[in-house]
Amino acid sequence: MSPASELAYRIGAAARRPASWMQLLKFGVVGGSGYLVNLAVFSILETSLGMHHTVAAVGAFCVAVSNNFIWNRHWTFGPGDDHPAFQAVRFFAVSIAALVINLVVLEALVAGTTLGPLTAQAIAVAVAMPFNFVGNKLWTFSDP
Repeated sequence: MSPASELAYRIGAAARRPASWMQLLKFGVVGGSGYLVNLAVFSILETSLGMHHTVAAVGAFCVAVSNNFIWNRHWTFGPGDDHPAFQAVRFFAVSIAALVINLVVLEALVAGTTLGPLTAQAIAVAVAMPFNFVGNKLWTFSDP
């Protein structure tokens, strides 16, 4: 089975389990708290401290990703059998990939529209969320 078809199979199998939908709901709650943390830190860094929007987005990401890892590990997915450090590295890798998506969308919106940086960041974070959930469900916190 190719990696792409195996991924499609795993996503389909997960979608048929009610527990996966509960995890998605919890992930959304955690993501919502991380979203608010991200926007609050972004606003402080960009508005109050005058940082460039890209630097502010990276700083906000660092604070929000720490918040989200702790909540997702202990509440959404459970600690599982893997060592927390291994999960943290995988969580951070998925989060970095989501951050890249976030930054691309943020830059496109700031440069190509009349949206302000905070509104553009709110949209960019929302666009990156589905990738973040699938990556963490199937890799970071998956059963060995």
